[in-house]
Amino acid sequence: MRIKLILLVVLTTIFQSYSKSSADVFIEAESFSEKGGWVVDQQFMDQMGSPYLMAHGLGKVVADAHTTVEFPETGTYRLWVRTFNWTAPWYKGAGPGQFKLKVNGKVHPVVLGNTGEQWMWQDAGKVSVKNEQTQIALQDLTGFNGRCDALLFTKDESFVPPSDLDSLSEFRRNRLGIEVQNTKHYDLVVVGGGIAGICAAVSAGRLGLTVALINNRPVLGGNNSSEIRVSLINDLPIYGGNHGSIPFGLSGDNDFNLYPNLGNVMREIAVKMERHYYNAGPPEAYLDDEKLAMVKQTPNVDLYLNMHVFKTEMSQNTIKAVVARHIENSAELRFEGSCFADCTGDATVGYLAGADYRMGREGTYEALETLAPTVADNAMTGTSNLWRYETFDTPSTFPVLDWACQMNPDFYVEADRDWRWEGGFSKNTITEAENIRDQNFRAIFGNWSYVKNNLPKFANRQISWLAYIAGKRESRRLLGDIILNQNDIQNQVKYDDASFTTTWPLDLHYPDPKNSKYFQGEEFFSYCVKTYIAPYHVPYRCLYSRNINNLFMAGRNISVTHVAFGTIRIQQQTGMMGEVVGIAASLCKKYNIVPRQVYTEHLADLKSLFKTGVPTTMVNVAKNKPVRYSDVSLTDNTSQMPAFGVKFGNTPRWVSNDSNTEHWMEIDLQGTYAVNACKIWRENNVKQFRLQAKVNGAWVDVVSEDNDHKADYYKEFKSVSTDKVRFYVPAYANNRVRLSNIEVYSINPLNK
Repeated sequence: MRIKLILLVVLTTIFQSYSKSSADVFIEAESFSEKGGWVVDQQFMDQMGSPYLMAHGLGKVVADAHTTVEFPETGTYRLWVRTFNWTAPWYKGAGPGQFKLKVNGKVHPVVLGNTGEQWMWQDAGKVSVKNEQTQIALQDLTGFNGRCDALLFTKDESFVPPSDLDSLSEFRRNRLGIEVQNTKHYDLVVVGGGIAGICAAVSAGRLGLTVALINNRPVLGGNNSSEIRVSLINDLPIYGGNHGSIPFGLSGDNDFNLYPNLGNVMREIAVKMERHYYNAGPPEAYLDDEKLAMVKQTPNVDLYLNMHVFKTEMSQNTIKAVVARHIENSAELRFEGSCFADCTGDATVGYLAGADYRMGREGTYEALETLAPTVADNAMTGTSNLWRYETFDTPSTFPVLDWACQMNPDFYVEADRDWRWEGGFSKNTITEAENIRDQNFRAIFGNWSYVKNNLPKFANRQISWLAYIAGKRESRRLLGDIILNQNDIQNQVKYDDASFTTTWPLDLHYPDPKNSKYFQGEEFFSYCVKTYIAPYHVPYRCLYSRNINNLFMAGRNISVTHVAFGTIRIQQQTGMMGEVVGIAASLCKKYNIVPRQVYTEHLADLKSLFKTGVPTTMVNVAKNKPVRYSDVSLTDNTSQMPAFGVKFGNTPRWVSNDSNTEHWMEIDLQGTYAVNACKIWRENNVKQFRLQAKVNGAWVDVVSEDNDHKADYYKEFKSVSTDKVRFYVPAYANNRVRLSNIEVYSINPLNK
């Protein structure tokens, strides 16, 4: 301990002396004022100490990133560039992530990013600075993910910047003059702005808590954002189909909850989404702006984007505060809170706080799970980087890449937008996260190179998008007072604190055997084994830490085994977890208690709030209301259709008897409502239809479509007061209706 203390004093003295005496300039690349075509990548801050800029051009050179720098004096400087030859773990030649530096428009001759075996300070030689105010630019040379962390211009030719993480972190702080700024005290601090974090923050805010929502990206939504593009809506039928009283539905559906109003906030997000796009759709399909508006319009919620939590302050087993760093300007903020919610997916807050956690697979002997391996191991469900291509009128080329994964006639993949592009099964998805992402890059680029150069049908196709932010499935799982397992779910074990409902199968992913044949240990393609379940109500005690007093968790980091994780990780379900956390946090504030005491002392209050639900801006006034219809095919409908807003009993759809005649389905709202939105699910994409409202005894069109093909149709319209609505299809050829569901909404925004 004495030696470490002396070393720290020496290092601090060196840095302070150096900063005072040296005419130098230190620049974090992510702080460049103009990013050009370079992107800010913060995913690996905890492993390498900083975000960085990356030239993510899909093989096409990206525009320069540039900024203006104030030098203390002109003259000759030695230049160090912190960079990474990212293919070095697999390929021993010059790396593809090559770039150069421009100083006041003049290209510095040294090629950067193509050498070395790890993140390093590359010696770029000497640079002449002729003006104290100088523009610095990063010039991409390849479009293949060159990366730059920081630049150091120094006149001390003997100085070499530190590389080990602790010394480098101290060096950064010293050079940047970082000071921590305090925010106000919050009732609930939510870390992670994915679906779980959004729902936790919004729920708590609507229930009167002061909330900080901290997210380390510029957009909200996590895996469901435009950066990663995983669908929020999954159309796999639950329980494998029609089994007695268990109806078809969408897995992850929130309409099978023990408490029907649990899921109010989640529905507000999901109702505007479309299954049509599934994964890797166009960016607008993921409604980033809608999620942002929802949070900003919520009373009592303060949103902090681009802030990465890297530190907790503890008092015994209680979190007092978290500290977050801005991913571009390095500013640091300190957030004090009464309770904290870890919605990071990676369980970052719990890990920093010393919470009990688990990674990998339990052995069969631990919970007697038949789907678990005999012996525990570190294997996990993989990480995906989704991608897509487009077809154009003219052919294009793509280079043969010797640094990428090499496909062959026996193994290549034609499919884009496919969840099976998944890697990292045998790796640590946190400490080796950059390696996993980069191997996914090598696989996708190598596969694309192969199909472009060997399959004629790909001649006119080009990659149009590839996620550089990885879509993780599994990493740390924080341990609560209950660790949910396979037997709980399959045996329908009933807990007195049952909360949100899971409907997704026990969905376990493994490396594709054929992929393993050619890429053993570096697999990037998967298959899954699904064991279907009945809807299961998950206990609240899975949503708080067993050893950190004031820590909630929601998302893919809750207290479950690896096998049980296969069912709870779907995003609509993680959103409902967030609602449970927001509700429980309101009781923590009301009674000045910690999460465990909500269960031990106020379970009745918790259940009462589950029944009431979080105040919602959208009320489905059609739910459970009587239905009449013009005609129905009894071959596809075994009973009269009770409206489940309207979801049809044991069968999934209304099918009209024939085509070429008009069809309608009428819903009696049993009261007068001001309606202004609808969601319609059509299985056969009936292109001409109307939604009509009964006004003064006459049917009035509130929605009119003559050529719409979306299977999931959401529309807001001018508010109209009515007691009946109907879905109407005019007579035209081949207009037989297959209708899965209609919801009619009265929207009343909550103003901040």
